[in-house]
Amino acid sequence: MRTIERDIVGAFIFSKDGKVLFGKTGAYEGLWVVPGGGIEEDETKLQALIRETLEETGIDIKDAEITPFKEIHHGESEKTLRNTGERVLVKMKFFDYKIAMKEVANKINIDPTDDLSDLHWFSREELAKLEIISPPTIKILHQLGYLKK
Repeated sequence: MRTIERDIVGAFIFSKDGKVLFGKTGAYEGLWVVPGGGIEEDETKLQALIRETLEETGIDIKDAEITPFKEIHHGESEKTLRNTGERVLVKMKFFDYKIAMKEVANKINIDPTDDLSDLHWFSREELAKLEIISPPTIKILHQLGYLKK
């Protein structure tokens, strides 16, 4: 199996009422993840974050409070490439950001497109009951104090 290395931006989007947005994606099949995706050669991490968030959720985060996390996480997962159907191992380096929205969750229009599906806002209590969250996402949620170990 061929291995691909990718730099990835991740958007931990928090609503004003403390909920966080998750969806399901092909990179971690069947697991809840935050919106995000690969950084293209011609863009900065922030440009990629804004583009990927808009593409995957329909949310424009340009006016939100965006804070990068200092720690870089790593992960890997098998994925089927859309254009060729080839199964590959993807080794990822995650550059994650906290996005603080000015609106409560039910006032933010979401439109799942591109790679994400089943977009859902989760409260802290709901997240604690989920068993299918990607490992890199769990690490960040622990660091934020959003999940207890």
